[in-house]
Amino acid sequence: MPSLDRPTRIGMIVPSSNTCLEPQSYRILGDRRDVTIHSTRIPVTRIALDDSSDKQFDSTVMRAAAELLATANVDVIAWNGTSGSWLGAAHDHAIVREITEATGIPATTSTLAYLSAFDAFGTERIGLFTPYTSDVNEAVIASYAREGIKTIDHRHLDLSDNESFARVTDQEMLPGSLELAANHPDALVYLCTNLYGANITAEVEGRTGVPVLDSVAVTLWHALRLAGAPLLDPAWGRLLAG
Repeated sequence: MPSLDRPTRIGMIVPSSNTCLEPQSYRILGDRRDVTIHSTRIPVTRIALDDSSDKQFDSTVMRAAAELLATANVDVIAWNGTSGSWLGAAHDHAIVREITEATGIPATTSTLAYLSAFDAFGTERIGLFTPYTSDVNEAVIASYAREGIKTIDHRHLDLSDNESFARVTDQEMLPGSLELAANHPDALVYLCTNLYGANITAEVEGRTGVPVLDSVAVTLWHALRLAGAPLLDPAWGRLLAG
């Protein structure tokens, strides 16, 4: 837990080609001075279902990054990437155990943050929106099904270059989002921490009544909870308003 004389420090392990999650996390925090974010990067450039992509998310790489963050005396460490959504939750549980055993610091991942958010919302049926290719989506759907989460419909943008995900515009996301919400899922999931889904979360929730769970916001939410820090305001959606 943070001391009373300094802000809560959130350590984030960031995919190297991600240009969204750091600026977006700070936008979500707004003018708060009781929370600071500290990042280190690991090599991630491509999302696909093959060995070269999977090796980007090896636990030894995560551990080395976490050990660097630990030298900043952070209060929580988050792997701010969604790879566990297709590699499986067990993969991320193992990462978290290794990080905490190595550093003594509580840890989470974007995938484990989603599972916690699903539990908090009572979510069983989702609409899934990603920038990924169709086969990655199908792997995510199968992985979520093993956790008791049913995907009733999904959209994908057929991209694999991680840097390109951050160039997807709000206008490109909104039509598919509204289509997914029209199926009345328990929640709409924007899956990718390099996707600016949080920009339109409040709008989609306001127009459809469906809760929206964006990866950047969900990971920040779970990190704040683990660190014992207050949540935020509803401008970024229901989840961060608590």
